Amino acid sequence: MNLHEIASRSRAASYDLSVSSVEKRNKALSLMIDYLERDRELIFDSNKVDVAEAESEGLAAPLLHRLVFAGDKLKQVQAGLRSLISLEDPIGHTVFCHEITEGLKLYRVTCSIGVIGVIFESRPDALVQITSLAVKSGNSVILKGGREALRTNQALIHSIRSALDDAGFSPDAAQLLETREDVSAMLKEDALIDLVIPRGSNAFVRYIMDNSRIPVLGHADGICHVYVDQDADLNLAFKVALDSKIQNLSVCNAEETLLVHRNIAERFLPEFAGMLTENHVEIRGDEMTGSLIQCKPASEEDWKTEYLDAILSIRVVSSLEQAIEHINHYGSHHTDCIITENDEAAKTFLDRVDSAGVYRNVSTRFADGFVYGFGAEVGISTGKIHSRGPMGLEGLTTYKYKLLGNGQTMAEMKSGARRYTHRILQEDCPL
Repeated sequence: MNLHEIASRSRAASYDLSVSSVEKRNKALSLMIDYLERDRELIFDSNKVDVAEAESEGLAAPLLHRLVFAGDKLKQVQAGLRSLISLEDPIGHTVFCHEITEGLKLYRVTCSIGVIGVIFESRPDALVQITSLAVKSGNSVILKGGREALRTNQALIHSIRSALDDAGFSPDAAQLLETREDVSAMLKEDALIDLVIPRGSNAFVRYIMDNSRIPVLGHADGICHVYVDQDADLNLAFKVALDSKIQNLSVCNAEETLLVHRNIAERFLPEFAGMLTENHVEIRGDEMTGSLIQCKPASEEDWKTEYLDAILSIRVVSSLEQAIEHINHYGSHHTDCIITENDEAAKTFLDRVDSAGVYRNVSTRFADGFVYGFGAEVGISTGKIHSRGPMGLEGLTTYKYKLLGNGQTMAEMKSGARRYTHRILQEDCPL
């Protein structure tokens, strides 16, 4: 089956999904839980082959960690599916009602996007998260995972398509691509595919944008910062900065750069460096950091790098303003945190740091769709249009305007027989 036929089938499946009841979509999600459990041995065996092959090819340790799909990962994706089932229907929600003239009412109502192409990294659990969000929001999805996870993804998509079929939907609502050539062909199907979401490096996202007329919503690098302010509670700072780095090294919301105010650097850095060393984290620091603790010199490139590994770059800054300037210059607009007891400093940081997530006194690891209560996430958008931050159900919907009247004409408006009222009403669309 060529890519045009795949996209055509996905489009047809999306029309049925978009007008289905939430009960029917939830049934499909419930069956996914059951069928993933039913097929667990096939999924695990497929994953073991993928992991063994990736190890033999020398796949980097952080990527290898993300590739593993075992019992805990299955439990996590099943928990995500249950959470998603519990969320209200994102389709058909009236955003506002506006009376244009007497008896003529305009409703803005949420609806599904249609067909979404998602290119994601070597994380098999992402396939389940993406597909389940698409189904709940009434969208079809065309998926392309990393080559390293092909067998695992094939096993997972088999379970998911079976669930869709038995719930009364077309299995073509979820389709898996397997080659790079498929991706190139997909990018040309702008008449059938409504949105492409690439997850990867900035260069990869830029490549997708440059090679398609389909709107692209990119999930790019996560160069996340923690800034320890001069008014920080140091015990809290140790706890939050350490968790942000070591809780999971290979994820986009892990801390990659630590900024420390010079007024507390001498008290904070030696003890924190000991914690990092105990956890086998390599430290790369600027000149002042190097004068306080043992570390490798940080290069200009370090400030721009998403390590996804046991490496942390550290810079001592002279002020809150310098910290903000550093983050806005070198960061990826993903998630950044200030640790401070000073409300004014916190407000300045949260207002002026130009990132999708700005935190105070909490680990950057909280930047996640499931954690936010979105059920799961398709990715984290570091742009500003149309969605930003963890993309859950709302990020996979758009809206349409429904105008309901009883014979009003523009001639009446122009002649003055009718007048514009332009009143905001508090009511849901009845259709």
